[in-house]
Amino acid sequence: MSDEKPIRVILANPRGFCAGVTRAIEIVDKCLELYGPPVYVRHEIVHNKHVVDSLRARGAVFVDELDEVPHGAVTVFSAHGVSKAVINDAKQRQLPVVDATCPLVSKVHKEGQNHAARGREVVLIGHAGHPEVEGTQGQIPGGVYLVSAASDVDGLVVRDPENLAYVTQTTLSVDDTREVIEALKLRFPGIVGPDVKDICYATQNRQSAVREIAREADLLLVVGSRNSSNSNRLREIGAEMGKPSFLIADAEALRPEWMEGVSTVAVTAGASAPEALVQGLIDRLGDFGRVEVIEQAGVEEHTQFKLPRILQDGERIKVDESVA
Repeated sequence: MSDEKPIRVILANPRGFCAGVTRAIEIVDKCLELYGPPVYVRHEIVHNKHVVDSLRARGAVFVDELDEVPHGAVTVFSAHGVSKAVINDAKQRQLPVVDATCPLVSKVHKEGQNHAARGREVVLIGHAGHPEVEGTQGQIPGGVYLVSAASDVDGLVVRDPENLAYVTQTTLSVDDTREVIEALKLRFPGIVGPDVKDICYATQNRQSAVREIAREADLLLVVGSRNSSNSNRLREIGAEMGKPSFLIADAEALRPEWMEGVSTVAVTAGASAPEALVQGLIDRLGDFGRVEVIEQAGVEEHTQFKLPRILQDGERIKVDESVA
């Protein structure tokens, strides 16, 4: 096998964990360390089974709704954010809460709230049913109009077309979102909003990296969970470029028939996928030939988000405070 032509593996850079995901995982880790298990987490802390299973093994308990959490138990809100109703429910149930919402998601919440305070109706560009979207919908007074694609804009009926604003889900396709924004501005010329700046830096960087490496590849493999919005967008970029593109949870999901006739594989990982899964995939690719790994130069990311102050200080969480 060593005499065969090597399989070139181009690794996207950046890939994998972003600062918001790293912070969310560290929050659960720190809660387990300070307060001991069990620590209850509403929904998956991030969209990755391997991460969730690892934290579960340490004593994290993942629940769908707060009524599954025992009275007084330490509770963590996921990185995707929650609605005001969930926050109020936690207070009424006297749950000590640590909020792991990504600061960039919180920024979108604040933008929407500011627009509402100025009397504007808010359009949210995002995917229905996604936890981040549900949280944002429940954070903006008066609710929002949800659009997912440019084609949705024609059917949008608002109360005051002259007094509109928009915000976006943070993990969308940059290109698709720009199309939606252009459609909104064409139909509602007075609408105000942040172009694509609400899409987080990590999402944009990973999309740009994939677009670059997919040009050189016969196959694109994206490591990530099927319910991960940003991971799905990475796979879609490769498919739109005409490349066979697959989203896989880990190396075990790689199908041998995908490798037929392939000499160059582009590999990346969604923002909630651990690097160990990428390395496992590279090892698995070695079953098909001698692997030559090429690391894309890419963009260096230096963003870091601090843990909530109460975790930094190691204090006991008070029931009446929700700590961001």
